[in-house]
Amino acid sequence: MLVDHLRKKGIKDDKVLSAMNEIPRHLFIESGFIQYAYKNQAFPIGSGQTISQPYTVAYQTSLLQVKSKEKILEIGTGSGYQTAILLKMGASVYTIERQHDLFVKTQQLLPKLGFYPHFFFGDGYKGLPTYGPFDKILVTAGAPTIPKTLLKQLRIGGRMVIPLGSSEGQTMFVFIRTGEDKYKEETHGGFAFVPMLKGTENNNNNENT
Repeated sequence: MLVDHLRKKGIKDDKVLSAMNEIPRHLFIESGFIQYAYKNQAFPIGSGQTISQPYTVAYQTSLLQVKSKEKILEIGTGSGYQTAILLKMGASVYTIERQHDLFVKTQQLLPKLGFYPHFFFGDGYKGLPTYGPFDKILVTAGAPTIPKTLLKQLRIGGRMVIPLGSSEGQTMFVFIRTGEDKYKEETHGGFAFVPMLKGTENNNNNENT
């Protein structure tokens, strides 16, 4: 029913819809909200963060144009739901979370469900230059300005999907790297995300596991 709803709302990417149909969203939601897991709603997941509406997840993932075996950098692991969808689509996912409690929680949850991303605790604004360049970059929090450090970690031809704007609302942007210092820019409507913050909860550097 959720997938049918997303299709009616304009999501056309069958690979995205198929992956979302196979990922049990209720496993990523706090117990008090489980009965609403397949409604098109966002819910708190602790540490001041949320699991995005399924439509938002589907929309961002569609804009990313995921292909199997691509190397994707995800900024904001959160509940791990978006991470699982990218992995289900055949991508190799490098995911960063700045909230330590969420970092630990998803490290435990995702492998239990058969998903094995590369987990990092760190500052999403810095990205993972040692592991780049990336085919795609997905930012799951609203940034006030364009993180140029992340743009530099895209391969030429790569795409970054990111909501940009204030805490009152953001516009979804797609940046396509067309040359060493050249990027094509697209806008795709308004959304509301939690803010993308600098540093980490404990001001630690990236930790790989």
